[in-house]
Amino acid sequence: MKILAVTFRLYAPWVHSLKEKRMIVQSLITKLQNRFHVSAAEIDEQDVHQFIVIGIAAIVPHNAMADRLVTEISQFVEESSEAEIIETFREIR
Repeated sequence: MKILAVTFRLYAPWVHSLKEKRMIVQSLITKLQNRFHVSAAEIDEQDVHQFIVIGIAAIVPHNAMADRLVTEISQFVEESSEAEIIETFREIR
């Protein structure tokens, strides 16, 4: 059994308030949790309007499953949000 931890850093240039950012973040996190059954939360830069940092954690049986899950989640984030993925960090333990 492995633990997968992924961090996505997104850029949303049209966001100009924390309220607007919070709506985007909450929607994306809820969609991720419902679709992939993972733990997800905003983990950094909560006070910066245009940057979103989301952390995702999941238990996977092996590395191949972790790779597939990261690919699926990355595609989902790109399709579900107008925000651009700037960085993706992945760790498997």
